[in-house]
Amino acid sequence: MAGPYSVPGLPGPRPSKLQCIEIALLFLIIIVGLIILIFWLIVRPTSIDYTVEHAAIQNFNISSANELDAAFNLTLRAINPNRRVSVYYDDVKISIWYDNQMIALTKASPFFQPHRNITRLDIKAVTDSTQLQDQVAKDLQHDKSSGHIGLEVRVRARIRFKVGVVKSKHYKLRAYCTPVNVGFAPNSATSFDRVYCDVEI
Repeated sequence: MAGPYSVPGLPGPRPSKLQCIEIALLFLIIIVGLIILIFWLIVRPTSIDYTVEHAAIQNFNISSANELDAAFNLTLRAINPNRRVSVYYDDVKISIWYDNQMIALTKASPFFQPHRNITRLDIKAVTDSTQLQDQVAKDLQHDKSSGHIGLEVRVRARIRFKVGVVKSKHYKLRAYCTPVNVGFAPNSATSFDRVYCDVEI
């Protein structure tokens, strides 16, 4: 018995609904990708900058069980140099690190940063009975005796860019600020040098 064959001049089999959906989705992905690429090429946002303007430690104590109590007062500056791009900060976390151990963590309130704007963030990160590694506790006590402690401040944020009425998807911002040489309040009021942070988006 002869198998199926096509007759010249007649149309071939029509694509199925699933194939039509797949083609439409592929076309949509390509269009969205092109829009994002064109948007990025036109706007070309400049990297956001972060600095630590001031830092001080209050109520510092390490117990005999190597538990840390302290309050870290920080002043950060978020600098948006872009002429057209504003930034939504939907989630902001600030952590304090010493010798690869996180010793304090806090959150900042979400905020909107207009273009060509400098936003000041006053942060207070309180740690209560945080268990320290033995060597970390020993090194912290040693540094305290000198009057300053070298810390690293890290910022993690979920941000969106805005140009006109167009908002981008979420991006992750990471800022690494080190070394932050922190004195003990009130003696730290006039002895802090600004620290410039490395920012990744």
